[in-house]
Amino acid sequence: MKRRFFEQIMVMFGREPKKPAAIAPAAQKIHFYKRGNRDFIAEKLHARAHAEHKNTWRNRRWAVLILVNLLFVVSFHFDIQLLEGALTASRFAGFHLIDLNSALQVMLAHKHIIINLVIGTGTVFVIWLLLGGRTFCSWVCPYHLLAEWTESLHLYLVKKKLVTDQPMDRRMRTISWFLFALLAIGTGYTVFEAISPTGILSRALIYGAGVALLWVLALLVFEVFFSRRAWCRYACPIGLTYGVVGILSPVRILYTLDGCFHEGDCRKVCLVPHVLDTVIKGRAVNTEVPIGPDCTRCGLCVDTCPTGSLKFDVKGLSRLL
Repeated sequence: MKRRFFEQIMVMFGREPKKPAAIAPAAQKIHFYKRGNRDFIAEKLHARAHAEHKNTWRNRRWAVLILVNLLFVVSFHFDIQLLEGALTASRFAGFHLIDLNSALQVMLAHKHIIINLVIGTGTVFVIWLLLGGRTFCSWVCPYHLLAEWTESLHLYLVKKKLVTDQPMDRRMRTISWFLFALLAIGTGYTVFEAISPTGILSRALIYGAGVALLWVLALLVFEVFFSRRAWCRYACPIGLTYGVVGILSPVRILYTLDGCFHEGDCRKVCLVPHVLDTVIKGRAVNTEVPIGPDCTRCGLCVDTCPTGSLKFDVKGLSRLL
């Protein structure tokens, strides 16, 4: 289990998933049954043909994301002082909330620990430690929602063979994280905050559109015509920061090997399909495998799975329906 946990962390930093070196006896038994079993193959084809793709978790997530960002807008325009600021730094009912990556960038730029920032990040750190760091990406980040909507256009163009999806090296995101950290130290300026589509969109929604939205538009155009979800998958250091915070999160997606038909639909809809490497036939190291910390907990795989083999789970508590 410790080895599997370490592998999941390395995959988050860009390593490609590897075939497991050791598989638990109970999982080996299930793998052996599925290999070449005609009844299993027939069940797989039946499940795929009659799969009912729900949008339960997707709709919940979209509702939460829109409401959180709308709360910023309403609070500012009606001056109700409930949620002030933007996603990078805000105050909710008097409690300071500061984005972890933004706070880190500021402290690196100023080259010392700023106590007020540490206090402001405390609540945010606990929230995402409990919920799973990259939950922020799919449940709060406004760029994620736009990228998800424009992704459908990209997939349509790919289907029509008008464009091809160009995957890139996932290690670029780790390099990006260190690059922006070094730029903050070297320039004394939070360079990333100037180009972060998350911050740009949040401020534009609250205070009004600016020329920086052209950069966001350029990113979306690049993702539509060249590489699916390129910014979130290969560049954004925010996702990596929150992924590290969520390593020990009790909230996760749990995979159950026994009922899985390995039809692969979950990996097709996943923003970060490398985290679902374990669903490939013969890859699961145990009968139940928690999905790694790079998972955004978006719930698309849960909605898509025809057999319920992927579910939300709280470690140590009963599973969520």
